[in-house]
Amino acid sequence: VSMDLNSASTVVLQVLTQATSQDTTVLKPAEEQLKQWETQPGFYSVLLNIFTNHTLDINVRWLAVLYFKNGIDRYWRRVAPHALSEEEKTTLRAGLITNFNEPINQIATQIAVLIAKVARLDCPRQWPELIPTLIESVKVQDDLRQHRALLTFYHVTKTLASKRLAADRKLFYDLASGIYTFACSLWNHHTDTFLQQVSSGNEAAVLSALERTLLSLKVLRKLTVNGFVEPHKNIEVMGFLHGIFERLKQFLECSRNIGTDNMCRDRLEKTIILFTKVLLDFLDQHPFSFTPLIQRSLEFSVSYVFTEIGEGVTFERFIVQCMNLIKMIVKNYAYKPSKNFEDSSPETLEAHKIKMAFFTYPTLTEICRRLVSHYFLLTEEELTMWEEDPEGFTVEETGGDSWKYSLRPCTEVLFIDIFHEYNQTLTPVLLEMMQTLQGPTNVEDMNALLIKDAVYNAVGLAAYELFDSVDFDQWFKNQLLPELQVIHNRYKPLRRRVIWLIGQWISVKFKSDLRPMLYEAICNLLQDQDLVVRIETATTLKLTVDDFEFRTDQFLPYLETMFTLLFQLLQQVTECDTKMHVLHVLSCVIERVNMQIRPYVGCLVQYLPLLWKQSEEHNMLRCAILTTLIHLVQGLGADSKNLYPFLLPVIQLSTDVSQPPHVYLLEDGLELWLVTLENSPCITPELLRIFQNMSPLLELSSENLRTCFKIINGYIFLSSTEFLQTYAVGLCQSFCELLKEITTEGQVQVLKVVENALKVNPVLSPQMFQPILPCVFRGIIEGERYPVVMSTYLGVMGRVLLQNASFFSSLLNEMAHKFNQEMDQLLGNMIEMWVDRMDNITQPERRKLSALALLSLLPSDNSVIQDKFCGIINISVEGLHDVMTEDPETGTYKDCMLMSHLEEPKVTEDEEPPTEQDKRKKMLALKDPVHTVSLQQFIYEKLKAQQELLGEQGFQSLMETVDTEIVTQLQEFLQGF
Repeated sequence: VSMDLNSASTVVLQVLTQATSQDTTVLKPAEEQLKQWETQPGFYSVLLNIFTNHTLDINVRWLAVLYFKNGIDRYWRRVAPHALSEEEKTTLRAGLITNFNEPINQIATQIAVLIAKVARLDCPRQWPELIPTLIESVKVQDDLRQHRALLTFYHVTKTLASKRLAADRKLFYDLASGIYTFACSLWNHHTDTFLQQVSSGNEAAVLSALERTLLSLKVLRKLTVNGFVEPHKNIEVMGFLHGIFERLKQFLECSRNIGTDNMCRDRLEKTIILFTKVLLDFLDQHPFSFTPLIQRSLEFSVSYVFTEIGEGVTFERFIVQCMNLIKMIVKNYAYKPSKNFEDSSPETLEAHKIKMAFFTYPTLTEICRRLVSHYFLLTEEELTMWEEDPEGFTVEETGGDSWKYSLRPCTEVLFIDIFHEYNQTLTPVLLEMMQTLQGPTNVEDMNALLIKDAVYNAVGLAAYELFDSVDFDQWFKNQLLPELQVIHNRYKPLRRRVIWLIGQWISVKFKSDLRPMLYEAICNLLQDQDLVVRIETATTLKLTVDDFEFRTDQFLPYLETMFTLLFQLLQQVTECDTKMHVLHVLSCVIERVNMQIRPYVGCLVQYLPLLWKQSEEHNMLRCAILTTLIHLVQGLGADSKNLYPFLLPVIQLSTDVSQPPHVYLLEDGLELWLVTLENSPCITPELLRIFQNMSPLLELSSENLRTCFKIINGYIFLSSTEFLQTYAVGLCQSFCELLKEITTEGQVQVLKVVENALKVNPVLSPQMFQPILPCVFRGIIEGERYPVVMSTYLGVMGRVLLQNASFFSSLLNEMAHKFNQEMDQLLGNMIEMWVDRMDNITQPERRKLSALALLSLLPSDNSVIQDKFCGIINISVEGLHDVMTEDPETGTYKDCMLMSHLEEPKVTEDEEPPTEQDKRKKMLALKDPVHTVSLQQFIYEKLKAQQELLGEQGFQSLMETVDTEIVTQLQEFLQGF
């Protein structure tokens, strides 16, 4: 039923008014009603009437716009279910651009966005009149209409510029070349108006003109960057870009006449930044079209950032943008010639030449000196923050959210990039700065301290480039260590900087013998009176511990002191970010020294439950606690059982998918669960109980499945009987579901768990996984085409056949009914397929298992088995080739898979000691036929029994079915029996 405009308007208006209510009893039914109307023909025409009627309540109109906007997303496309009719869309399009006179700013923006959404779908084919209408409307004299039309013009351009399909790009190119001249003149007009108004002192007029300048520049930015395939061939485009520098100068000068904290100032800075964005975007999209602008961009940026010209007019965000422009030109890949100059394109060589001509020795030296002696200096603000909020200061320094737009990181990155690009020129400059700073600095001379801090910062950032030029070990002993011993409060910026600097050089160049001196210094600095110094020291400790050349023996004498001090630091800091950081350092130490941590972790083990409780709101801190626990459990080994009262509830919460925190904690929680099982000395009822979390995890079938399978195997190794009796039924259901919808690799993982269970508990497992075995049997009979899956099927069936023959018989019986075949015939088919696909099996254990399993069918007077005798012998001889190795001392052959009792492997310094699970696997291997039965002996006994069963003659005729070459090899292997 279509809505009649006039009668419907009142009803819809009433419901929209109810939908703006604060009272949910009024609000909810109104929302329901609006939802039902969404697909009703005529509804959007009514909404348009409502939101364009300026006499109505603002909130109601705002809501009408939002519903209209959502409707475009859902029902505007022709192919959408409940799509709007073409007639209604035509009326709506016309209605949207009749008047650009919306008085309320927020609603005007929403209407502009909404028109852009329609334009994205309909322009230009179904809506050819949109752009001409906008162009006419931005020319009108009426201030409000002109502004609203310009706002819409911007949103439409922005949306059309973002379309990526070739046909859409082509349309945008056509649009851009058609309106570019107009867009330029519009922008010039508004810019000139603004520049005239500035001196008038009429703030409202200035703001109004500036607003239009900003919007028309936004339109031009989109047209310039996205509207041309080869922009350098277009005179107007290049004219506009070259003109930006002059305009920027004018706007920067204006800032002298505009107060510091009003709307005009804010808009002016936005416009100045937008100019720089045009240049940066254009450089990014069209590096070679940018070539004619390289020199001007560098001259402009360098003069404003590194000379007096910028004083009084520049502001932080503008300096950041200029530095980004310099950096992007310096680093631009398009401007870097190949090693062989001849291989480079002429465009690249031209750009390179312009860069080289600009970056002369004096220019580079000046930039480097200014960066270090001006931009690297700690500011008043930073020093105040250090005093008043030391943790906030360290977070800010290491990359808080606002950090990447702030000046310090930007100057540091620019320094690194320029130093890297021109290191031969700049290394001597930096070395000379270092030279002038020998010896300690007077604590009364704050300026000298800050300069030294800045130079040390530069030496740390350029560590890789300075590798060959600085004898760091000498410098460390003669200059840096003494600096760390100056304990005066005013020297703290240098203590912090020096320990940071050492952290930067650790992995570059630092002699191993000097480590103990560094550890000594770290122990002292972790007791420094200043918190920032202590936190920085912890960071350097982490870098030291993580380094490739770390040696545990050098570290152990300091372990107790460091661990205690780090733990105290963890308790002292209060910010979530800092706590995470210190925990991370502790984790790294625990991970590195492993078992040796045991005597010192008592305090941490007692504190973590408290920290876990306090961090309920901070999931990232909880992740850090989980990581620490993982390393703790690995370090404690079997003693980790004492942590269970805290550890198991933590695992329980982190891996429970019905609890919201699992989104953050699941991955680390599963890792902790696995490590806990691997190090558990015995099962406990609580540890068994957490497995209730597993079933929903398997349903998620996410990237964590692999860890889930490892956890299931962990339980099977730890306590197969209790575990299988409690959980196998549910687990089997989950597995059956998984096998239907999972990848080949996933199927293999599931089957490996079953294979593992059969190996650990051959009596109980076949009954427990009974529902899965028929699909394995069927896979073998039907010749599964994926070799890895087939290999696993044969591994599973080999275990059943060899270790639970009676179960195998009942399975064969069940399958014979299913296939409607004789049992013998089915067994014959299975053996034939097994022999045929033996090459799919690559694991030596499974190859030997196959030979043992098939041999276990002998002795037999069953004609089918005798019929397949030749295949069984072939596989057995292949098995012998796999496992028999020559004993060099006696010259005899022996089965290399046999394991004797308790030959304890020696654990070397670098190897991890075996976990409890490793010990369980070892004990298991000592009971596994693959490792306890000699294949040679087994074959001999089976053949002897077959001979006794059939008599000499019958046995001979059976052996004649085997290839003579195979028989010869068999006799060689069985010599001495």
